[in-house]
Amino acid sequence: MVARMKDTPMLIGGLGMLAAGTFAFRLSGPALRSRIRVPAPVSKLLEVAAVVLLAALVAVTALTSGHGFGGYARAIGVGVGGLLAWRKAPFIVVVLAAAATTALLRLLGVP
Repeated sequence: MVARMKDTPMLIGGLGMLAAGTFAFRLSGPALRSRIRVPAPVSKLLEVAAVVLLAALVAVTALTSGHGFGGYARAIGVGVGGLLAWRKAPFIVVVLAAAATTALLRLLGVP
């Protein structure tokens, strides 16, 4: 739906509030770092949680399409990219290899 001219101030205000909230949230980390002490086990758990959350995001984004499975070609392409990233290949090589693998498999008829 296209925003009408009368909705523009509200849209700009909402964007400004989101920007200010994001800035305040990001600034709170460095500002409160010296005041709040986090126990070592909790700190380690937060580090692991960040990795798990990122892995889940990658899995959902890379392996699904709409509400279903994205297909075997995409999954294998993501696997090739992950393997190359794990082996510390340059980023451009990882992306191109994953895309080429997926494209080649789809060309061969793999869904």
